[in-house]
Formats: sequence, structure tokens, C-alpha cells
Amino acid sequence: MSMHQRNIANAQLPVYIIGAGGIVNTAHLPAYRLAGFNVQGICDIDLTKAQTTAAAFGIPHVFECPEEMLQQLPTNAVVDIAVPGPALIPLLQQIPDGTPVLLQKPMGENMQEAQQILEICRRKKLNAAVNFQLRYAPFILEVKKMLQSGQLGEINDIEINVSVYTPWHLWDFLMQSPRVEILYHSIHYIDLIRHMLGNPQTIYAKSTRHPSMPKLASVRSNIIMDFGDMIRGNIFTNHCHNYGKPKQHSYIKFEGSKGAVLINFGALINYPRGEADSFEYVFLQEGQEPVWQERKIEGSWFPHAFIGSMEQLMLSVVSGINAPDNSVEDCIHTMACVEAAYASSEQGGIQPRQFL
Repeated sequence: MSMHQRNIANAQLPVYIIGAGGIVNTAHLPAYRLAGFNVQGICDIDLTKAQTTAAAFGIPHVFECPEEMLQQLPTNAVVDIAVPGPALIPLLQQIPDGTPVLLQKPMGENMQEAQQILEICRRKKLNAAVNFQLRYAPFILEVKKMLQSGQLGEINDIEINVSVYTPWHLWDFLMQSPRVEILYHSIHYIDLIRHMLGNPQTIYAKSTRHPSMPKLASVRSNIIMDFGDMIRGNIFTNHCHNYGKPKQHSYIKFEGSKGAVLINFGALINYPRGEADSFEYVFLQEGQEPVWQERKIEGSWFPHAFIGSMEQLMLSVVSGINAPDNSVEDCIHTMACVEAAYASSEQGGIQPRQFL
């Protein structure tokens, strides 16, 4: 979205937020402030939290509940719903027909809920997008530019590897969730890979628990997204590396026929404080030894990527022509991949002894 388009969207589309939790305070609202979005109202089941957030970010209207907000919603408003998955469907049932809405990921707790959300959005003609914001992180946008210019050639390999210590206790609702790591974290990487490569043919996965976090359903995952014999999409995550920062890492690697990119993204290291990102790349030149270079990228996943999710929705509303890039119609495929990953994990592998 150009700055001119962004200004048009800002002028016409006031934003109203349902939810005043940590992600709203650390990502949504800082991003919207950077972008100059016109946030006009907020509510939360905890009124004090909503009032505190409103005061911190200069939001003029605080509502005691979603019902009060929706009753007073301007016809040109965009609603940003930032609540845990189980609360999403009841809220969508109350949203006025035709309203533009940005839904916090995941798109429900499972595929059944995702299909229900899709049906509600279709029936109520909601212009609905999902906040899979990693697609719009500044370092991913830079990779897209390289691909569009032909510098990387054709992508044949995407690998995402995360070995960090994540303080899951910061999110109380996860302690009761039957699904954790893939649904609330690796879902971002699944979405990114299918956003870049299209929908995979099949999914192989195993998601496991850890002795140090016995109350959580799963905290480590291996996921293979199958795109055939020539393209590889792999995701490896371990959120239990509690052995100090020196050996923690989190990277995204793209390999193409003409070049490669290695992104070390620091948001997950020493979370929630985070570390600096780095963006390294190399272009292949015939007869020359490959030389890696580093490029400074302004902005990071948090909070800058959250601008892109809302921009896509705003631009769709302003243009009145195209669905947002991150529409529910597109993101239902990410949820299908998540469901396939859990099914694969539950079904288990092939026993070697049957070949003996």
C-alpha cells in the first residue's frame, strides 16, 4: 500500500478494537500508531484493562462490552477482534452485516470452527481478514522484492528453524488448550510457506510435549510441507531451549535458483524483550565464489508486520474491488494445513519392524 493509499484509508476508516490484552498493547496499537491509523474505540471483558490501554494510546472511546461498542459502531468502521480463539465465533455472530473485520489468528481452535467462521463471514457478507502478519514483516517484504526482480530465481527451499525458550505462562488460556505449538505458533510459518509457495500436496508432522512444561499440550514441532520432489518446505520448532541465549536461534532461510536469503529474526529470543534481526543474502554468479552480504532492514516482525494485516483489509475496503490478501477465503487453507499437521502427528509414523 502506498502512502497515498494509506492516507485515504486512514481518513475514511476508524478502527475499533475488541480486546485489550498483551498483543494489542505490544503489537497492534504500536503498529497502528506507526502507520497513523485512526483508532477510535476499544473494549475488553476487563474494563480497567481497556481504560488503561486507551489512556496509553490516546483512544477516545472506551466501551464496557462488545455489545455497547457494536451498537454505536459507525458505518465506515473497521473492527479489529483480538481475543482468544474460543471467543471468536460468538463475537462474529454479533458483528453487523457487511462490516470489515480483522480476526486475530488462529481462525478458530480447529477445522470445524474454521469452517464455521468462514460460513458466518460468508452469510453476513463480512469483509474478513485474518491477522497472519508474518507475511508482512519488513524482512519478508524484502524477500518478495528480490523475487519480483528475479534476483533469487525460482524458490526451491524454505526452512524455518526455531530453538528458543518461550514463556508460555504469559498466556493463561493456553494451559487449558488441547492444541498449543502448531495452532498458536507454527501456524505463522505454515501460513508464510503456503503464502510463498502455494498450497502443499501433503503434510507430515509430529508435535510433542516437554517434561519441563507438563501442563502444555505441545511445545515442539517438526513439520514437512510436501510440494513434490523438487521443492522443500520444512519447519522445526523447540520452545524449551532453556540453556541460555548463546545457543538459541530463530531463522528463516530461502534458497532459490539464483540466490538465497537467511533471516535471523530476534523477536523470539529473550521473549518478550527480543533481540536484533539480521538479513543476509547471496546471489550466484557464474565463475565466482558466492559472497554473503548483509542488508539493513527497517522494522521487524513486532510490531511492524501488524501494519500490513490491517492495511490489506483497509485497501480492500477503500478499493471496493479485491478481497484482502489475507482474507478468510485464503486463510482457510492455512487452517486446513494446521489440521493436516495435527492429523499426521496423531497418526504416527511407519514402524521399521514391519520391514524386518
